[in-house]
Amino acid sequence: MQLNLTTSQENLLQQAKATLGRLRELLAQTDTAVNERQTLADSIQTLDDLFLLVVAGEFNAGKSAFINALFGQHILPEGVTPTTAQIHLLTYGEEVTAKPTGPGLIRMTAPVAMLQHIHLVDTPGTNAINREHEAITADFIPRSDLVLFITSADRPFSESERAFLTRIRDWGKKIVLIINKIDILEDEAAVEQVVQFVTQAAHSLVGEIAAVFPVSGRLAQQAKAGQPQKWAPSRFEALETYVTETLDERGRFQLKLMNPLGVGQRLVTAQLASTHADLQSLLADRQLLADIQHQTTYYNEDMQRNFRARLSEIDNLLHQMEGRGSSFFDETIRLGRLPDLARSEKIKALFQEEVIGDTAKQIEARVSELVDWLVEQDLRQWTAVTDHLSRRQKENDARIVGERGGQSASLAYERQRLIATIGKEAERAVDSYDQTTEANRLATAARETVAGLALAGVVSGAGIGAAIFIASSAVWIDITGVSLGIVGLTVGLIMLPARRRKA
Repeated sequence: MQLNLTTSQENLLQQAKATLGRLRELLAQTDTAVNERQTLADSIQTLDDLFLLVVAGEFNAGKSAFINALFGQHILPEGVTPTTAQIHLLTYGEEVTAKPTGPGLIRMTAPVAMLQHIHLVDTPGTNAINREHEAITADFIPRSDLVLFITSADRPFSESERAFLTRIRDWGKKIVLIINKIDILEDEAAVEQVVQFVTQAAHSLVGEIAAVFPVSGRLAQQAKAGQPQKWAPSRFEALETYVTETLDERGRFQLKLMNPLGVGQRLVTAQLASTHADLQSLLADRQLLADIQHQTTYYNEDMQRNFRARLSEIDNLLHQMEGRGSSFFDETIRLGRLPDLARSEKIKALFQEEVIGDTAKQIEARVSELVDWLVEQDLRQWTAVTDHLSRRQKENDARIVGERGGQSASLAYERQRLIATIGKEAERAVDSYDQTTEANRLATAARETVAGLALAGVVSGAGIGAAIFIASSAVWIDITGVSLGIVGLTVGLIMLPARRRKA
């Protein structure tokens, strides 16, 4: 049965459909679950259906008695056990009929005037719902336009009721609370106490509640069955007035529009939260990269400072040797000592003792320390980067691919893949980093550099500092070839060219 709408209502309805349709298309590109997008689609389709009123509550809250009192007819069976309870969909018909339309669902018709404008769903008790009933109830709740939630005055707001109300709240449904069986309470003070308790608990749990009505469905049925003196004590009139005014043509249309809009708002809110979480992850990733870059920059600057300081120590040793060499030639290469110059073995021994001395050993010690320091610092830097990446990857393990869809799933996958790739490369570098091998490699390259300079006689008169700078910039020196390099540099690069010019 379709809605009877005015022209303005029809225009507003079409605008709402168009807006919700665009929202559905946008959500299809996000990580919104397929079943939730389908719920939105179903709620959009219900815009053309009659108003759907859902009655929920615990089994012993007297839901069937309440509905019979509301209709003024004995339509639903009362006193059934939870194991035989079914979901009942009530629609208008000329006579009372009941026909199963699926597992756990019975479609009923009844000649009730209210049902000409609404459909009513009577759900099983929240404390007696099996999995089959729960699935059907979960299907009706998002499609409902108004929920009448019934709790019993002798056991108000139980745990199962709280859990069920939370699910209703999550779908943004308008809720009217009915406190049934107030006739079992001692007096008016007891009624007000229960009303206050339920109202406060409901506001704390679900926020805004449309209304709270304390009633007695049993007394209302008796009053409509010919005992009018029980009508006032039933306090049913206020509820009927509210339902009549709320579910008039204008009220039904407003609530009907609020149904899919509430579903859409819930899904958009969830998507915004998901997008915000993605944004926070990306910001954390950017901060991680910034931290690694800052750490690397500081590492490079610190290495250069320490490298220059250690290089200066070696340079000083060579400068001291150069000074001793200059003094040696000033004293040795003179015309008066020509006979001594003819004895090369003696000159060589003096040169070794007075000029070279233990310079080679000192340089070997400095170079050995420098190589060990370089290797250790390099390994420490790689380990620090690996630790950063490992911690970040663990932080993202909770958001695994498969729990999400759409663009956010692609983002999560790409981030995980990138972090894992970088992390594996860092781990591979650390695992394959052999300190002994690396030290030998650096030392071999340095030895070849220094020895090559010595044999080639490169620096000529440029000075020992330039030679050392050239040698150091290549890689460094090796303890196995320093002695030969020192002698070669001293004799080949300093003594002969300089002293030939002086002579």
